[in-house]
Amino acid sequence: MEFTNKRTILITASLLLVLAISQAIFSALYSAQISFSRQFAWGLEALVFTLLVAFAGSAMVQAKNAQLGWSAIAFSAVLNIVQVSIGLTLFSTFGKVAGTVEGAQPLISGVVSLSFMIYYAAKVLLGLAALVFGLSFIAKGGKAIGGLTALAGGVAMLANGILITFGRDGFLPSGVAGASGMIATLLLAICLFGLNRKAD
Repeated sequence: MEFTNKRTILITASLLLVLAISQAIFSALYSAQISFSRQFAWGLEALVFTLLVAFAGSAMVQAKNAQLGWSAIAFSAVLNIVQVSIGLTLFSTFGKVAGTVEGAQPLISGVVSLSFMIYYAAKVLLGLAALVFGLSFIAKGGKAIGGLTALAGGVAMLANGILITFGRDGFLPSGVAGASGMIATLLLAICLFGLNRKAD
C-alpha cells in the first residue's frame, strides 16, 4: 500500500479523532469516579501519539500548503508522548518516595507541574493547528465547520497559554484548558476529513 498524501491526511485525521474520543471517554470516567486502568488509558494514548508523529510529519513534508498546521500537529504529538511517559513512569515512583521520605512531597508536585506544563504546550500547538486548518477550510467554502474549528483553536490557544503563563493554580481552571483542547482536536479531525474530500 502506498502512503499517498491523501491517505496520510486521512490516517492523521483518524488518529486525531481516536484521541479526541478516547480523551472524552476517560475524562467522563474520571469525573464519574469510575475506576479504570491508567496504564491502559495513557499507554493507548502514547501509542496513538507515536503514530501521529510519523503521519503528521509525513503530511507536513508532502503538503503544498498549511505546513504550519502539520508542524503544530506533529510537535504536539511529540510533547504529548513526553507528557504521557512522565505520567506512566514517574508519577507512581515519585509518589512512593514522597509518601515514605520526609520532606519529599515537593518532588511529586514538581513532576506533576512539569507534566502539566508540557500538556498545556501541546494543547497550544493543537489549537494552532485547528486555527490554521479552520481558516483553510473557510477559504475552501466550508464556513460553518471551518469557523467553528478556527474558533475552538483560538480558545484552546488562549486558555492553555494563560495556564502556561500564570500557572496551574492561576485564575483559570485547568479543566477549561483540557476541554477546549479536546474540542479543538475533535473539530480539527473533522476539518481534515473535509479538506481531504475537497482535495478530490
